[in-house]
Amino acid sequence: MTKKISLLVFASILCSNVLAQSGKIQLPAPNGIKTVKMSLMTALQNRHSVREYNENKDIPAQILSNLLWAACGYNRPEEKRITAPSALNMQDIVVYVCRKDGAYRYNPGLNCLEAITTKDLRYAVAGPQSFVKSVPVCLVLVSDQTKFKTPDKTIGALDAGYVSQNICLSATAIGLATVPRGTMNKEELIKELGLKENQILMVNHPVGWPKQ
Repeated sequence: MTKKISLLVFASILCSNVLAQSGKIQLPAPNGIKTVKMSLMTALQNRHSVREYNENKDIPAQILSNLLWAACGYNRPEEKRITAPSALNMQDIVVYVCRKDGAYRYNPGLNCLEAITTKDLRYAVAGPQSFVKSVPVCLVLVSDQTKFKTPDKTIGALDAGYVSQNICLSATAIGLATVPRGTMNKEELIKELGLKENQILMVNHPVGWPKQ
């Protein structure tokens, strides 16, 4: 038994090292099912848009992992199915994570962040609304229309809405604050995130702890 545990630990460390060397940050395994106690009905009751945040308190990796899993992580990994509904299971919504240390693409299969740039793009997510520039995390939802045989922005918008609602409710249950926004500097984000013509910016969520 001890030998098996040692091998598992070694494999985990090896995997983390490989991810780090390839520009990926491994997130802790989601544990929100065990740690988040708020019911769905209470989260619906408490959900509201927040635009003032505690700028001095970061979001730990475990909390971020739980939030991203709730947004569109694998809840049936053996089938590669996600928490959010998706038209024809195309899973076109990609979540980008913008922080002070750079921007990342969330990979639900590996539960990791894939580095895109070391630039702080929160200013681009903010657009003209300066309160976004100092939040710990900004989540940017992009519809990858190449997943569809025929691009359909309406379906992309619907799928983005499902993921956005997951973010709102899970953030509330965790104790975080957020607001869904359509405002952002799209030209700058397209450039810095390396988005192609059929990868459409849909909505963004600044996320942080509520200001006391």
